[in-house]
Amino acid sequence: MDSHDGFREFVLARQQALMRTAYLLTGDAHLAEDLLQSVLIKVVGQWPKLSRGGNPEAYTRKALVNQYISWRRRPRPELPSADPPEHGASYDGAALDRILLRQALAKLTPKQRAVIVLRFWADLTETQTAEALGCSVGTVKSQAHHALARLRMLAPELAYLLSDSEIEEAAR
Repeated sequence: MDSHDGFREFVLARQQALMRTAYLLTGDAHLAEDLLQSVLIKVVGQWPKLSRGGNPEAYTRKALVNQYISWRRRPRPELPSADPPEHGASYDGAALDRILLRQALAKLTPKQRAVIVLRFWADLTETQTAEALGCSVGTVKSQAHHALARLRMLAPELAYLLSDSEIEEAAR
């Protein structure tokens, strides 16, 4: 029996969900791919322990958040902008809302963005989010409150989207 049995199946089954989480954290498809790849390299090293009794998805999600926050602390070149192109492209209302929301999300602190992504997109409970971030439930609640208030300030035209129960749909 190989010590990595099940890893391939885990990745195939959860890759899309993990990639979406990475994308929502980074706001960039290429950075999301890099983030997920670097995390999966670490996860495969822990796979024997995870497959025996751990929760591989929760571990991987926490590793994504930790790696993302670590990357945000390092100085690096300017990220590509999510600004719509200036030339006569046309967008429907939902597409413009997504662009504006992504721009606003990019202006949050890494921890605030992680809380918003985990709570409202990944639909984790406050307790699960706290476990993924390695903080208290109270910290999750306050970070979510402050992040939503900041999003409402940064993108007032999206205030109708930014209620706690509706942000999941807007982030997609």
